[in-house]
Amino acid sequence: MEDLGVSILSDHRCHLGEGPAYDAATDTAWWFDIIERELFEARLATREIIRHSLPVMCSMLAPIDDRRQLIAGEDGLYVREIATGRMALHTPLEADSAATRSNDGRVHPSGALWIGTMGRGGERSLGAIYHFFEGRLRRLYPGLSIPNSICFSPDGRTAYFTDSRENVLMRVSVDPADGTPTEEPQPLYGTGEPGDLDGSVVDADGLIWNARWGASRLDVYTPAGERARSITVPVLQPSCPVFIGAALDRLLVTSAWQGMDDAMRAVDPNHGRTFVLRPGARGRVEPHVRLAA
Repeated sequence: MEDLGVSILSDHRCHLGEGPAYDAATDTAWWFDIIERELFEARLATREIIRHSLPVMCSMLAPIDDRRQLIAGEDGLYVREIATGRMALHTPLEADSAATRSNDGRVHPSGALWIGTMGRGGERSLGAIYHFFEGRLRRLYPGLSIPNSICFSPDGRTAYFTDSRENVLMRVSVDPADGTPTEEPQPLYGTGEPGDLDGSVVDADGLIWNARWGASRLDVYTPAGERARSITVPVLQPSCPVFIGAALDRLLVTSAWQGMDDAMRAVDPNHGRTFVLRPGARGRVEPHVRLAA
């Protein structure tokens, strides 16, 4: 287990910190507190952090262009104007179900978005993973409980995901032109170790960086399914990493205190904070999502 040393980017204690993203053009990091309906904007050059209130629970963000972002909310995909914060519903997502909300998601190199949904209480089999490309939404994998770890190989030929309730990292070959699966998913990594597979990101070399919820660590997996590294983080429930910085050589990690009582929070003094570490690896610029052909 490696201890690289971690700095605190934000002291704010997120109830459910999730969905970190990085805009290289503006050197700005973004993440959510899903339950509290907040979006955090961190201007890394000045370390200024701005909190934005949201009209609905939201869980992930992807750039559209230099003026707009696509945000996954509890009832659909929204277009957000960066300058004003104004949000408009673009595509409904399980809007007819009050029992579910959006969860983990990431953009494929083609500009396609994979986005997961889940039961608001983590109920079994209420969730799914969807594919959104050029304005069209279709369901890929129904019957999941807590979809997580959605990420893609640098060449766009492989997708990864998990159901955190099952705790097996899956891989599936996809079409690099639009991110659609070309075969059935297969298990890549799964053990009976403590903690749950949560959010993931892939680095420039194709390694998968995963936040192990409940185990105070990040694990790194190879595309062959071997665990290459484990790195300690000073919080019990890390939730998702993303590479940040001009050189994409730092890793931002969100966390949460969801489900923790007073006693658990007392022994986890950093619960809900947002961290940065230098992992000795480099990430990739996240692609823009494609709303239209």
